[in-house]
Amino acid sequence: MAQSQADARPEASDRTRRFIFVLLPEFTLLSFSAALEALRLANRMSGKPLYEWRIVGDGGGMVRCSAGTVFELDGDLPEVSRADTVMLCGGIDIVSATTKRLLNWLRREARKGPVVGGLCTASWALAEAGLMDGKRATIHWENHDGFEEEFPEVSLTKSVFVIDGNRMSTAGGISSIDLMLKLVADQHGEDLANAVADQLIYSAIRTDRDTQRLSTPTRIGVRHPKLGEVIKKMEAAIEEPISPALLAGQVGMSTRQLERLFRRYLDRSPKRYYMELRLQKARNLLMQTDMSVINVALACGFASPSHFSKCYRAQYATTPYRERGSSSAKE
Repeated sequence: MAQSQADARPEASDRTRRFIFVLLPEFTLLSFSAALEALRLANRMSGKPLYEWRIVGDGGGMVRCSAGTVFELDGDLPEVSRADTVMLCGGIDIVSATTKRLLNWLRREARKGPVVGGLCTASWALAEAGLMDGKRATIHWENHDGFEEEFPEVSLTKSVFVIDGNRMSTAGGISSIDLMLKLVADQHGEDLANAVADQLIYSAIRTDRDTQRLSTPTRIGVRHPKLGEVIKKMEAAIEEPISPALLAGQVGMSTRQLERLFRRYLDRSPKRYYMELRLQKARNLLMQTDMSVINVALACGFASPSHFSKCYRAQYATTPYRERGSSSAKE
């Protein structure tokens, strides 16, 4: 989205802005620390207290990140003001981390009108609270399939970060830096944002137009354009799979040519590769959502639950029902 001149102008006020970081259990340390460091360095490089922050969590006390380190919180979930920026920090097992008390707090405080954002997987909690309805959002690529199924009212993107009105989200990892540099630039000018980036040894600032992952063909080293096009078509048609013969015809080649390309570049048949894509999505849905096994099967192009179970067992050496059970046990 093109940035307007009004958006590009830094605000004149140097008043201190308060961030409320809400650390969810098993949050991703990198996403949180990257955001916090960007704010700290903005203060240092400007020589002014442009930002302050509190680190809180459900119940206060202590919270552990996914790396195992335990953090002492400044307190319980607080009352916020319209001028605050609330940033939820998520990580693994975001569904379990999204407690009823957290959801009630989010809904209540959001009515006051603050900016509310989610780092890494925390946009799931915001969507669960209904705060992302009708908004654009992003989430870590690993949670993309589950999010898309659970929250169809949210326009999910693959961007590294998204700002839509007073809602923000990031894809995780160092995308927190990109979001914070954008905020610093909007509020205090690009010179300060660039100075912060230099301190972070961050030489490639990304925008909300950048995607969080390389395309599948690029990631797996496929340089043949027609093969790459077929893979994209497969990824876009998981629920209603397209036959290899039809895919070949759509890109102007024979089925035999397509078979040879898959064997050469991926050491498997088009049918096998397509099946693996569908089963990978099925596994994501089983582990990230409460969808029934039958609905997961249908969402991944399997008309018969028994056929789905047979294919799943061949790929993962367990059944979909056991996979769902093991996922619940971890929670």
